[in-house]
Amino acid sequence: MFKKVLVAYDGSTAALKAFERSMEMVKCFNAQLAIVVVLRPPEFAEEVETRAVIDNARTRFDREITDLQTRARASGIEPVRYVCVGHPAEQIIATAERWGADLIVTGHRGQGLFERWLLGSVSRVVIAYARCAVMVVR
Repeated sequence: MFKKVLVAYDGSTAALKAFERSMEMVKCFNAQLAIVVVLRPPEFAEEVETRAVIDNARTRFDREITDLQTRARASGIEPVRYVCVGHPAEQIIATAERWGADLIVTGHRGQGLFERWLLGSVSRVVIAYARCAVMVVR
């Protein structure tokens, strides 16, 4: 059913649950796995500050993705990694389309109504605009 599963990872507990669920899906369907991390630059910052924030985030996520890849390889899965810069939902959707994902797996942060209204929900936007199936893990 699913041949390519893309999991969105942001370092949260919900994202770790999404990774675990995506591993189950990959094993079940003998599919390929991709891990995407989106580095979000600060809204209002100087170029030097933006570069520093992105570099720090890239270093942090590099270690975390390497750990996830090690866990996946221990299960016989060879994941692909993507690190993007920009708006999370847009980059997740664009990466899924470029890679040809059949399923996007994302975590749900459990934000309250006000936070979702104020900030928007990445998973909600992904569900609305992705051209493939989306699984939101709680």
